[in-house]
Amino acid sequence: MKSIITALIMLTGIFVSAQNSINLEVKCPSDFTNCESDKDPRNILLEKTDGGKSTQIGTYETTGCTFTSTKALQAGMYLVTVSGVNFETATQVFEVNAQTRDITVSFLLKQKSTALGEVTIFGARKQYIKVESDKTTVRVRENGMLNSGSSLDAVKRLPGVVKGPGGNLALNGKGVKIYIDGAPSSLTGTDLENYLATLPANAIEKVELIYNPGAAYDANSSGSIINIITSSKKMKGINASFNINYNFNKYQKPSPQILLNGKQGNVSWQTMVGYNYIETETRNRTITEFTSFNPAKILDNDNKVVMTFRNFYWRTGTNYRINEKSNLLVNYNLNLSNDRFDEYQSTKATDINFTSRGYSPNRNTNNELSLQYKLKLDTIGSSLDVTAYGNLLRQSRDRQFTVLENDVRSYNNNTANLDLDNYYLKYDFNLPLKNDFSITTGGKYNTTKVRDLGRYNFDSPTDDIFESGNFATLIDFDYSEKNLAFYGEVRKKIKRFNFTAGLRFEDYRVERAASTVADKITFNNTNFFPSLNVMYEVNKYMNITSSYSRRISQPGYFMLDPNSSNIFNKYNTSEGNLTLSPIFFDNYELKFSAFDYVQLGANYSVIKDNTQFIFEAEPGELVSNRAFISIDKTDVFNAYINFPIPLDYIFKGSAEFMKRMNTIDKMNYIFVNINYGKTITEGYSNGFRNRGLMTYGAQSQILLPWGITNNMNYFILPKGIYEIYRIDKPIQQFDISFNRDFMDKKLKLGLHCFDVFNANEVNAFVTGRNIDTRFYEKTDSRTFRVSLTWNFGNQKLQKENTDINVDKKNQGGGMLK
Repeated sequence: MKSIITALIMLTGIFVSAQNSINLEVKCPSDFTNCESDKDPRNILLEKTDGGKSTQIGTYETTGCTFTSTKALQAGMYLVTVSGVNFETATQVFEVNAQTRDITVSFLLKQKSTALGEVTIFGARKQYIKVESDKTTVRVRENGMLNSGSSLDAVKRLPGVVKGPGGNLALNGKGVKIYIDGAPSSLTGTDLENYLATLPANAIEKVELIYNPGAAYDANSSGSIINIITSSKKMKGINASFNINYNFNKYQKPSPQILLNGKQGNVSWQTMVGYNYIETETRNRTITEFTSFNPAKILDNDNKVVMTFRNFYWRTGTNYRINEKSNLLVNYNLNLSNDRFDEYQSTKATDINFTSRGYSPNRNTNNELSLQYKLKLDTIGSSLDVTAYGNLLRQSRDRQFTVLENDVRSYNNNTANLDLDNYYLKYDFNLPLKNDFSITTGGKYNTTKVRDLGRYNFDSPTDDIFESGNFATLIDFDYSEKNLAFYGEVRKKIKRFNFTAGLRFEDYRVERAASTVADKITFNNTNFFPSLNVMYEVNKYMNITSSYSRRISQPGYFMLDPNSSNIFNKYNTSEGNLTLSPIFFDNYELKFSAFDYVQLGANYSVIKDNTQFIFEAEPGELVSNRAFISIDKTDVFNAYINFPIPLDYIFKGSAEFMKRMNTIDKMNYIFVNINYGKTITEGYSNGFRNRGLMTYGAQSQILLPWGITNNMNYFILPKGIYEIYRIDKPIQQFDISFNRDFMDKKLKLGLHCFDVFNANEVNAFVTGRNIDTRFYEKTDSRTFRVSLTWNFGNQKLQKENTDINVDKKNQGGGMLK
């Protein structure tokens, strides 16, 4: 023991003799702001130089004109670099010897000659589409095709995204969940779709297409994630952006919006206020053959809905910088909607002549509040984030129908009131270690409650029923979920290999109850969900990635709720299915990525108790019910390729192409995505010969004279078998957009036409229990739009991390997953 202590003392003495404790002071005032009022952030890099090589000693973030630090430094030459958003980068060299105790390095920082008017990443070129091993990032704010209209419009035009005849979205053939600012939405089905339709696309900074998420993400996702990241830029002073979209087809409605943001001292903030007024119509027709009758009976159902969406939204976020290492962020979002649906329904058959005229006002109030405390524990990247979140949705739906059947008048009315409460508390801890090794861990407790009370009456006139409150039937639906989760994830780089391995623990306690079933339905799931990602770097520009993940998807309230009907009369119903089981996924993927734009890959999923939307009927009943069913086992295979066609290289030569590589917004290109998919089911037979199906998509950017940028988008889902549906006519859409900047990019004007040929419609066939259905759906998707954006105020960005990465409760399911 004495020998060990003596050796340690000697080693300590050697170490101390080799290094000096230096008091380093960096004075870095600017040439345009007094030090007393200078709160601009600086980044300081300290490096040791030796023979032309540099070794990083430390990186620091500070504000103001002076930075001090005490470091143990060996003798030698050192380099100090000071940079910032508003400054030209400056460097100085100093020397340390055995006698050095204090060092003062002085700079006079100069203001950057050009102010940044857009969010950029230092040291990287701006890219509208960036392909990485685990995700593809699409910038929206600068893309004229994507940044006009709603978030729903933007999502459906993303590379590789397909909306199938059942209403569900797929990314490269796999089901997706919608995330907003890094978190799954608390809404499901048509509630989620309507919410995205009211969130303006010009509020989106970028969208991440995450193909196989790891353990840090909730296990409650089917496989892929579309993460919508809203704008969070902060500028000194007060700044504003005014935007208005004017939509016209058969209906003409404006949607104005104003975005305010600024920074004063340690407080930065952003507020977005807007109003959407949209009218549109949808026609839905089904030819239904009831196979339990002999001979089979056929009903021709026709439904037309004129929809009016009126929505006010207010989204605000504040970041308070407590000190150099910690921030407190608060976000509050409010959505108020008052929607109206005018419906015209008819059912024709032998001896049946049924028509109805309906009116359905819907009102929604959605409140979201999130608080996050972000703490930097050291200079190497260790951090702790603690987040609290709450979401309250209040919704009332009325349906008032006057029915005429064979010249006999009757009534068909119902109301429903839905309440959704969702709360959670979570933490995330990140610990980078030596030798390219890091550990991330976290936990979350979440509770969700949904109640929907439906009241139905088929006899009294509309006025009588609402005045007296006399309803013939009450259906009470209650849903509660408690979820406790912990995860751990490790990352390690070994030569050209990057390994990420994670394990997530999820404990679900789910209860479903309704007056339509005798007993409460419970699901208690306690499972571990592993994930593994291995990337091999072929060279600087190419990599190969393989990944595996296990996931679970809880059916959303829209799928379960007996009151979630969107078609309701004597011959057609739509309701939730309380007996749906949780869905388990085993997802495998292999992918090759190159040059930030090219992607070639394949994925394979084994799904247990997969949920699908279908038509079915009870034996001997002439009623078509739209419902969700569980399919015992589903195997899904997809192969895809995404690549650009560089038009500048083809038409202008390699020299001009290389010149424009660093200014992608000045390039002409076509980005192509092709997918082959095949689905095989067990426990359900659609009776089709399944050869798989190819889907095609392309997005282009063409630079025209006079500074006009042309964007085009085309998508086609050909005839064939898609999931469990037979597509009898291609689903396709072509969009075109022209955009022009004025006044040094402060004023932007866009002219757009969506679904130019009015060809986006669904013609499909599906077989269900005791029923075969051919269905047709057409929305007045050909829309013309004029968009105008005016930016004014200070255009100097402040470099801050002010995003709250909340986990809004994902209920899955519905018509939009």
